[in-house]
Parts: sequence; C-alpha cells; structure tokens
Amino acid sequence: MSLHRVNGLNLWIEQAGSGPPLLAIMGSGGDLRRKPNIFDAPLTKTNTVASYDQRGLGQSDKPPGPYSMAQYADDAAGVRDALGWDRAAVMGISFGGMVALQMAVRHPGRIRRLVLCCTSPGGAGGASYPLHEVQDLPPAERTRFMTPISDTRHDAAWQAAHPQVMEGLIAMAQNDPYADDPGRAMGARLQLEARRLHDVWDRLGEISAPTLICGGRYDGIALPETQERMAERIPGARLEMFEGGHLFMVQDRRAYQVIGEFLA
Repeated sequence: MSLHRVNGLNLWIEQAGSGPPLLAIMGSGGDLRRKPNIFDAPLTKTNTVASYDQRGLGQSDKPPGPYSMAQYADDAAGVRDALGWDRAAVMGISFGGMVALQMAVRHPGRIRRLVLCCTSPGGAGGASYPLHEVQDLPPAERTRFMTPISDTRHDAAWQAAHPQVMEGLIAMAQNDPYADDPGRAMGARLQLEARRLHDVWDRLGEISAPTLICGGRYDGIALPETQERMAERIPGARLEMFEGGHLFMVQDRRAYQVIGEFLA
C-alpha cells in the first residue's frame, strides 16, 4: 500500500492475495479507503489482486482537468508496469470496465484475460446511465432517484416496503468521511465528464484477450441489452447474467464463483 509514480502522477496502489496477477479497476468515485472493497472479495484467495485510486480520487493526485478516457487507460497500464507485471488479467467494474475497454484497445497484447462487469462500450453500442446529470443533487435525493435505476426491481413500492434499507443507503451517501478532502469534488466531477465521452464501440473487434462480460438482469445503469451487444462485438466473448442490478456482484453469490473460474 503506497504511492507509485505513474504518468507524472502519484497514484495510490494496494495489493493483496497470492496467485496469478489481477488488476482490478473500480467504478465512479472509487476510493480504496471505503470498505468493503475489492480486497474483501474472494478473488484474493486465488489471485494477487492489485487496485488503485484513479486520478482525482482517494489518496491519488488530483491534477487540474480535463481528464480523458485515454488518460485513465494509460494510468491503468502504468499501474501494471509499476507493479512489474508483464501480463495480467484485468477486471473492470462499471466505470472501471470502461477504462478496461479503453486499455484493451490502447495497450493490446498484455492482458491475459479480461473481465467486464456492469459496464458499456458507449457510442452506438449503448452508454451507461448519464451520472453527470444527477451529480449535483443532494445525496439523499440522488440516492432515492438512483435506487430504482441501479436495480429496476427497487421501485417506489419496494422502497416503501423496505424503509430501513433505504435509510441505510441514504445515511451511507450522506456520511462520506472523505467528502471534504481537497480536490475530491473536482476529481469526481472530472471523472464523470470523461465518462460522458467514452466510446470504444467501433474498436471492440480489436480486442484479442479472452473476455467475460458480466451483467445484472435488473441493471438500469448498464443495461442487459448493452451487455449482449458487447458480447456479440468482442471476438469470442462469453456473456453471463446474474440475479441483481448494478450491484449484482454482491447480490448474487454465483458472480465471483464464475469470475474466479474464468480467471483460473
């Protein structure tokens, strides 16, 4: 757990587990100080897992923007190099999946296996929900708005029937202990602006790494039909859908089992 110099920035990188190397790229607003995170997942039992705070977030540098998806992809490749990994499996979750896709087309040949979770290619293939449009809502309002989008089963009736769950989600959103870190709000906003311009649809055919695409059946952020289109476009890609929404990886225990078997 330390800062590494990557592309002129200090990026915070953490590593745990043992086995074949796996670079895990996290989603929008990701901060490794917030628990649980990828290091609490069972993949550390079978892989040496590394992850990092992306530029503008967590304990990494927060340079002035704008940021681009190409920069995020180059940062991911730079983290792999900083760890001394010649080839590694790469898993991207949500925004991290967009970065992994960009990495796969910008830095081909050094990804052993590619896992794309609840993400999108952008462009004609479909974009994920435009989070930049709701970023300025108060945390409680944003949580209520996004809950039935994150999981389409969680409509107003479901929320009324599960008030304690909703109270917990709202409290979590309102009580971010790192919300006032210098530069954090700026970095999160710049990430969403880069995300808005993500588009690798026309280059998906260039991806040569064995690819597993994972989605949630009730995900209104990264739509199931978007996962299907990606699977059709990436050569030899395998598609697996799970019982859950955008957070299917914690909703369906089978998800990590399938991912682990694919990585093995």
